[in-house]
Amino acid sequence: MMLWTKRFTKSKKQSDSRKYLKLITSEGISGGLLGSMLGGPFLTGFMLYLGASSAQIGFALAIPAFANLAQIFTAIITHNVDNRRAYVFGYGVLYRVLWVLTGLIPFVLPQSYWVYTFIALYLLSYLCSNIAGVIWASLIGDMVPAQVRGRYMGIRNTIVGGLAAAAVLAGGQILELFSKQNGFIILYIIAAVCMVWNGYHLFSYPNLPYERSQESQKLKLLVKPLKDRSFVRATLFLAAWIFFQNMAIPLFSYVMQEVLSISIQWVSVITTVQLIVMMTSYYVWGNLNAKYGTKRVLRWTLPIIAASCLLWGGIAWIPAIPVLILVHMLLGIGTGGFTQLTFNFTIEEAPSSERTIYVAVFAALTGFTGFLSPILGGEIYRNLKTMPAWVEHYGFSVGMGLVLLGLALTAGRSMLSTNQESYSRAASAIRDQQEELAS
Repeated sequence: MMLWTKRFTKSKKQSDSRKYLKLITSEGISGGLLGSMLGGPFLTGFMLYLGASSAQIGFALAIPAFANLAQIFTAIITHNVDNRRAYVFGYGVLYRVLWVLTGLIPFVLPQSYWVYTFIALYLLSYLCSNIAGVIWASLIGDMVPAQVRGRYMGIRNTIVGGLAAAAVLAGGQILELFSKQNGFIILYIIAAVCMVWNGYHLFSYPNLPYERSQESQKLKLLVKPLKDRSFVRATLFLAAWIFFQNMAIPLFSYVMQEVLSISIQWVSVITTVQLIVMMTSYYVWGNLNAKYGTKRVLRWTLPIIAASCLLWGGIAWIPAIPVLILVHMLLGIGTGGFTQLTFNFTIEEAPSSERTIYVAVFAALTGFTGFLSPILGGEIYRNLKTMPAWVEHYGFSVGMGLVLLGLALTAGRSMLSTNQESYSRAASAIRDQQEELAS
């Protein structure tokens, strides 16, 4: 009788896990489609339509990173909350509502207020996103079993990325077929539908119990991740990496549309190629993650991202479109792995009872540097207009690629070092869990 009860409980737990994995994938699809309609090249295109300058676009592109700073306060205030689902649903829906509302700006405000209102709503939107995000990461850590997390996130991101790529391609065709105003109206209507769809998925999330921290004092709670030497070393390096990376890469779309005068249709095609390659790479990175460990594989993504910047130099000898397709193929491979592996890094490094504060400290440190760099990049591009054209066209990107490559081959090797003995023990434990599940 006891054996039957044990098997029934184990089977029920596995059934719940499969249900959770399907739900997380469905929620990712609806959220990914919304982001595809309003983000990426369309975000830059819409801001150019509103009359934004390179500095204003750089500031807007820095907002998601700046909003990460909210996670540190969220983690402290919501520490040991009873209802994580309510926070994820409430702030997750508000995030998407505020972003969709930016589509009404040209219809309700004088033109002189368009850009500033967009930036204000976009900032509020991402603040809500990051408040939801820190708790969402904690919830996902409990919903996805550790032994399948790396491969599952790879499969999930592959599915989401494939549909997002199709959405970007469709969005580019819409903007090509219609006037800019009517094209953006259609994109925002599609995004509004995805917003409602995503809200339904967030409402369906479970409110799982979780291991509470024994630390009651807020200051001591905040200090805990900072005492973890391995976590701090890796996080400081990644913060520095994001600083240099975001001076150039978020502005790729601006350079293509405004500096090189490439049509929004071609930019959407190039971005679609990037997303397709990224989608394909997710599964590969997930398998490598499971086999070799997070930090080691994370190091492998860095030279690929650097190479995507260096390849801009090909514009000096080859027509821009083929070069930019190659650039974004490499960017898709590198950033796909980087994004997936940094998420897994924060989940794996943290004890389950302290996961929210670890995620928040990581987000705050990387968010601060990620906020400053696109603003600096936007200002640099504004000043490059007085220099020879080649510097603005590809020189700055190549220069940042050299900086990133040097950083990857030097500090990256030591700061993202892996304790092989600890990893071997963890891998052995995961194999034991997989064999137990299989039996």
